[in-house]
Amino acid sequence: MEYNKQALDAPDLLALLKQRGLVITNEQEALKTLSIISYFRLACYFRPMEADKQTHRFREGSTLEQVMALYEFDTALRDMVFCATRQIEVALRTRINHHFSRNHSPFWFSQVDLATDGHLFAEHLSSVDRELRRSKEEFIKEHFARYDKPTFPPAWKTLETVSFGTLSKLYGNFAEKADKKAVAEDFGLPQHEFLNSWMESLTSLRNFCAHHSRIWNRRYALKPQMPKTLAGGDWLTDFSFPPDKIYPQLCCIAYWLNAIDQKNTFVADFKALLTKYPTVDTAAMGFPRGWQQEPLWH
Repeated sequence: MEYNKQALDAPDLLALLKQRGLVITNEQEALKTLSIISYFRLACYFRPMEADKQTHRFREGSTLEQVMALYEFDTALRDMVFCATRQIEVALRTRINHHFSRNHSPFWFSQVDLATDGHLFAEHLSSVDRELRRSKEEFIKEHFARYDKPTFPPAWKTLETVSFGTLSKLYGNFAEKADKKAVAEDFGLPQHEFLNSWMESLTSLRNFCAHHSRIWNRRYALKPQMPKTLAGGDWLTDFSFPPDKIYPQLCCIAYWLNAIDQKNTFVADFKALLTKYPTVDTAAMGFPRGWQQEPLWH
């Protein structure tokens, strides 16, 4: 089937939404919104209010204000998650560098004998090289101006320039399990498999945030492993939630931040956000009934 639809401007889009049953109380404000936020950026926020997914007919009483409340909630949630991932990422770089560099070599990331998979090692080292060469950091420029051997600066410099995704891959492919476990234990996790899983899922979630993608009711391909018990602090008792929604990832973030800084306000900030947007359905994010009473969230 050939695609033959033509571009619509804001007035045409507004007329289409009204035709489908969306209540517009302020047309001028609606036109302004549609002129600065594309229709398909809002489309996923329209869907929960559609009575018919084929014709996109809205349920009776659905309003543009409800759509925008979801959009604004998701925007604020992305900002909150992105801020949290920055703090976690900085702590991870520090602890990985501490354990791996101290126990092995300042250049452990470039030593194939310290990698589990040689093919992955080559891919990861190529990524490190590309990201390092793109870096504009003064300490990297100063290093290369002074040293030409070895090929890479030491890990405590190099790892400050690589992406969170590359850092996660380097950790996952590192062969010395005792050191990986030591990093995991720094964050209250009993085994490195849990930390590796959390890093992979958080990398994906962080990328959604960085690209302004919807996160509130998305289904995620990368799912963090959820241990039934954790001795490092308050955790969960109810595991009846869907594993591919954002709830388990928010749980991991909250626990992670507690291990880094007991004075963090992530849980309080999230609850305040829900109070500001009371129409948001937490079940769409995978939150189980009674989640507020969980030790982690209480």
